[in-house]
This record gives sequence, C-alpha cells and structure tokens, in this order.
Amino acid sequence: MAALTIGVDPHKGSHTAVAIGPAEEPLCELRVRASVAQAEWLVTWAAAWPQRTWAVQGAGGLGHLLAQQLIAAGERVLDVEPKLGARVRLLASGATNKNDPNDALSVAIAALHSTARREVRPDNHAAVLKVWSKRHRDLGRARNQVACRLHAVLCELVPGGAHPTPCLQAGPLTMAGQKVFPGKSRKSRGLISP
Repeated sequence: MAALTIGVDPHKGSHTAVAIGPAEEPLCELRVRASVAQAEWLVTWAAAWPQRTWAVQGAGGLGHLLAQQLIAAGERVLDVEPKLGARVRLLASGATNKNDPNDALSVAIAALHSTARREVRPDNHAAVLKVWSKRHRDLGRARNQVACRLHAVLCELVPGGAHPTPCLQAGPLTMAGQKVFPGKSRKSRGLISP
C-alpha cells in the first residue's frame, strides 16, 4: 500500500477528497466541483504526496468517470463499495454522522485496511460500446413513452378513441376522419391552457 491514501466521496455536483496517512490521521481535505477539469484539480492538489493511492467510493457507479479520469492521469485507483465505507463510519464513532468529509475519510480508511477493495482498470472498447448501447436503448424507450402518452391524451380528445394511424395536418388535428379543435372540449381546455 502507498504511504498516503486519498478517499473520494463522489456526487453529481461535487467530489470531496480526504488524504490520510498510514495511521489513519486526516492530513488534508478538498472539495471540487464536478466538471471536465475535476481530475486535473485533484491530481494538482495531491502532487505534494508522490506515493499516493486513490480510493473512490462506487467507482463502478457514480464515481466511474472520476476513477477513469484518474487512471488516465497515471494514478492508482481502488474501488471501495459504499456499504464498506458506511460500516467503517458506523464502527469508528458508533454514530452515523453522515457528511461528505466523513464519507471520504471512511472510504480512505476502508481502502487502507480492507481486503474487499478492487483495483480499478481502464475501460476497454467493449465497456464504452456498452455505455453507448445503453444510451441508445434509453432514448428509444423515452421516445416510445412520449408517443404512448400522446396517444393516451388523443384518445381522451377523440370520441371512440384514436385511429391506429393518425394523420396530423396543419390546422385542426384530424384523426379517423374527425376534427379535434383544442379548447373546444372540457378535457382539452384543462390540457391546453395559456
């Protein structure tokens, strides 16, 4: 293990890092905004300690991007599961005093002593393609959900339901040969109010 361990508690908006020595004493603390330069700021801050290991909570989840950026910068990164950090925090004080610096400190202590930690490896092309594939699938599902919601609203506006193949034209909405004028029915007035 390196002479210094830096625990990181990642969040969507910011990341909190706490550096500890071999005796678990906190040395320094830093909070950075989540941005393109987040890893650069953290590495610059930690430059005073050349022998260091980063411990990122949830490096396979919310901390994935930060962990990959640190690896790309040539750093050694360990993945600490959130459950492990919570156990350390609870056993250290007997209370669940949960805040970002305490979480980062717990992550660093867990990485220092636990055998359950896992060293993070750089993503290969298959992992990147998996992310793109998931994004494509999510976009398709979102489009389908919007189309279904629109169809449900149109079914409420047209007596007898909507035709399976609606024909949208300029002006009034035509469905199954019937014209629907927004604002004319009680239901549509509630949906289309200024």
